[in-house]
Amino acid sequence: MKIAVIGGTGLIGSQVVADLNAAGHEAVPHSKSTGVDVVTGEGLDEAMAGADVVVNLTNSPTFDDASPTFFQTSMDNLLAAAGKNGVGHFVVLSIVGTDQVPELDYYRAKTLQENLLAAGPVPYSIVRATQFMEFIDAVMSWTADADTVRLPATPIQPIAAKDVAAAVAEVATGAPLNGIRNIAGPEIFALDELGRITLSHKGDDRTVVNDPTAGMFAVVKGDVLTDENAHLAATRYTDWLSLQG
Repeated sequence: MKIAVIGGTGLIGSQVVADLNAAGHEAVPHSKSTGVDVVTGEGLDEAMAGADVVVNLTNSPTFDDASPTFFQTSMDNLLAAAGKNGVGHFVVLSIVGTDQVPELDYYRAKTLQENLLAAGPVPYSIVRATQFMEFIDAVMSWTADADTVRLPATPIQPIAAKDVAAAVAEVATGAPLNGIRNIAGPEIFALDELGRITLSHKGDDRTVVNDPTAGMFAVVKGDVLTDENAHLAATRYTDWLSLQG
């Protein structure tokens, strides 16, 4: 099976390509560095020529009110190229609960992306993932100073990037879902407690302060988690931490 992985050189994309090729498929990574631009449309026809499946892992360069324009433009271009080239399955990576947090520009933008895909001309699958373990440090940095890290107690069910990649690769090689698959890690933490676990592992003596107004996750509702039908990955957060050195 030939699979075009758009955004195939990033954190998830590079692992998706590796997983697919290891399974005997022909996965080809595409990105700006390979001459493919989803905003201008440059290189998309060439990238999708002969592809059975396209996996879109590109992301908006910002998380603000400019992000809907990125997803509108990129999806218009990607869907047009996929339809023109006879692609039989279009896979997108999204976020668990993205349609439940309209207060966030970025979540509204990801919902727009999902809706454009569902209304498009190509059979599709949406893989919704919870927060990546790899991004916890970045989440903490948004509301940190030299002495403290302020975090809300929002429930978080972190998943390792390698498990996200494996799930995307599995979906990409199956029949189109024409719907959504939720994936998550095996454990739920309050975000402030996850911050304490992370800092303790790193030997960082800063104090984590519970602040219900701090950061992007302050407006994420407590019930934006996976349901009983979600696919749970095996990697636990402390085990993942221990592998980071």
